[in-house]
Amino acid sequence: MAKRHNSHIPLSDALGEFIKENKLQKGMDKVNAKDAWVKLMGNGVNNYTTAIELRNETLFISLSSSVLREELSLGKTKIIAMLNEELGKELVKKLVLR
Repeated sequence: MAKRHNSHIPLSDALGEFIKENKLQKGMDKVNAKDAWVKLMGNGVNNYTTAIELRNETLFISLSSSVLREELSLGKTKIIAMLNEELGKELVKKLVLR
């Protein structure tokens, strides 16, 4: 069990410490990557998105439209840059559209 600190600290710092102590950062990164995709792509793309998964710096996106998959594949590097900017760190290195 973690030590109890008597000093007052901001909630964001306490949550950050909790995530670090319990080694939950990978799971948080997965959730944050999903949220960033949904936020950046908007309703048009999200209607055709069936699955989003982050594994080892690779973001796997399953799409139900082959036409949309082809369109998005033309701008993979820009999408990766936008996602990393939204996440605030270099989390996604590769994007796989399937």
